[in-house]
Amino acid sequence: MTLSTSPPREFKCLVVEDSTMMRELLVFALSRIPQIRVTEANNGLDGLRKLTTGTFDILLTDINMPIMDGLKLVKRVRTDSVHKNMPIIVISTESAEEDRQRALALGANAYIIKPIQATQVIAKVRELLGLKA
Repeated sequence: MTLSTSPPREFKCLVVEDSTMMRELLVFALSRIPQIRVTEANNGLDGLRKLTTGTFDILLTDINMPIMDGLKLVKRVRTDSVHKNMPIIVISTESAEEDRQRALALGANAYIIKPIQATQVIAKVRELLGLKA
């Protein structure tokens, strides 16, 4: 008797960050999780456009961005029927507790303060997607 093993599920991640260097750092960190496929967006509006053309399993977003900031993006995502339950991680230089509380109140699942540690981002993504380390 042979057991068929299905390939591991692939997860689609959207990284919304206006800083090219920070976006590359996040993409590099996420590349350590083999099941993750990353799509990049350089501001909230770009991220929103990408959300309307595909489905994603998790969103990582900065707060301070031109055109549309990350908090507006979080608010819009939580009203979208397709992505309203998708885990959202806010990554920001804003370290005040009220900024963290505001992001969580709008629907973010986690809040990470820059400068980021790749291991911290990887651990939080794994946790929110239910992936083993």
